[in-house]
Amino acid sequence: MRVAIAGSSGLIGTALVPLLRQAGHDVLRLVRSRSRAPDERSWDPSAATMDVGTLEGTDAVVNLCGSALANRRWSGEIKQAIRDSRIGPTEVLAAAVAEHRVPILINASGVGYYGDTGNREVDETAPVGSGFLAQVCRDWEAATAPAERAGARVVRVRTGLVISPSGGLMGQLKPLFALGLGAQLGSGGQYMPWISLDDEVGAIRFALEHDELSGPVNLSGPDPVTNAEFTRAMGEVMHRPTPLVVPGFALRLLRGTELVKEMVLTGQRAVPAVLRTHGYPFQHPTLTAALVAALE
Repeated sequence: MRVAIAGSSGLIGTALVPLLRQAGHDVLRLVRSRSRAPDERSWDPSAATMDVGTLEGTDAVVNLCGSALANRRWSGEIKQAIRDSRIGPTEVLAAAVAEHRVPILINASGVGYYGDTGNREVDETAPVGSGFLAQVCRDWEAATAPAERAGARVVRVRTGLVISPSGGLMGQLKPLFALGLGAQLGSGGQYMPWISLDDEVGAIRFALEHDELSGPVNLSGPDPVTNAEFTRAMGEVMHRPTPLVVPGFALRLLRGTELVKEMVLTGQRAVPAVLRTHGYPFQHPTLTAALVAALE
């Protein structure tokens, strides 16, 4: 299968490219600079341009574009950048998929689609929630519509918190826990829908290779945990105590009220119903297994 990937230099993309190549797929990386390597093709989503012939003969497009959500306080400018980095590229790629009759589009989204679900378990049939992230995910997914109308099989992968050996969530947490500063956040009752990096890219490959998958697919581990449970597990794997609690007001002062409300003190008890129904074999079915793999 010939697969074009946008966002190939990010945390997920850098793991997905070699996985697909090892599986025998031909991978093209869509880059925003001038293409310099044989596997690169240049595109500019802001100008809706792409190297001529990029998608000719392509069997699938994987769109992983999107700026970081939690690196900075959510000012109006940052929130607009979050939207623009997701919705704009998706509109361009969906139109290109439609124009070139590419059969498959795998498009990133997030479990933030469901908003704050409290203790309620949610699968892919749950409705969109409320809040900024839910609105972003709703519009992000809606931007794939041209590809779907053209007959492409569109899979919207709603990703949770990716447990990776480097970068992302673990890049922030490992140094703190190593110093014994790992802490429960607020009440600790908010759910954290985690997934290992191996299962994140494995599930994307699974979606590419299984024609029966379409629509929303939760990319989250089969055993979602609360923040308190996550903190304890992380401490146990790293052999560090975790007696600390960071109160909500301190988090809001540090990171801003809206970001903390939507990404830190609330969460989604999301489960991967579609992956389980179709028999995806999780490499790391428990949080402890995912943490051990990431910290080896």
